[in-house]
Amino acid sequence: MAPPRPPLVLAISGASAQPLAERALKWLLEAGETVDLVTSRGAMAVWQAELGIRVPGEPEAQQQFWRERTGSSGGCLRIHRWNDQAACIASGSYRTRGMVILPASMGCVGRIASGVATDLLERAADVHLKEARPLVICPRETPWNLIHLRNLTSLAEAGARIAPPVPAWYHQPQSIDEMVDFLVVRLFDVLGDELAPLNRWSGPR
Repeated sequence: MAPPRPPLVLAISGASAQPLAERALKWLLEAGETVDLVTSRGAMAVWQAELGIRVPGEPEAQQQFWRERTGSSGGCLRIHRWNDQAACIASGSYRTRGMVILPASMGCVGRIASGVATDLLERAADVHLKEARPLVICPRETPWNLIHLRNLTSLAEAGARIAPPVPAWYHQPQSIDEMVDFLVVRLFDVLGDELAPLNRWSGPR
């Protein structure tokens, strides 16, 4: 019997792309993955401001919230408080197979690039860099100024993969949901995962 796969850290920062994170969590749980989830205080504020949705801060209440929002009972979901610096994902001795920050605000990017950890999300990202584990950063901002570019370059040089959620049209999406699924599946391609079936490019029709 094969040993269970190590957990994946999914982090959500305060940038405007929360539905991508929600869809990623749904696909991960339906694939039976173990997910350590950390939602920053800024992300909770964005959900409230943009979607009128209140994300609970308490881990138990948030777990129930995500199970109801995703409609998934699969996988294993562990919720970490945004400022819990004693959480397992704050330590390099806790084994993971990677971390995805989706979406990543430019404030979050700048602090990680500077080695500053003001909350659990940033500490966990620092851990993944120092342990040379996969760290996928999905910046959600446009246009990028020179400071943004330099911070992202620093992170790429430190070993992170930069994967902005850029849409495509060759798969002929018929809805926003199809576009969101394409973006999420392509992001997790970076980790070698195939979360859901995807109409991939195979040449001109």
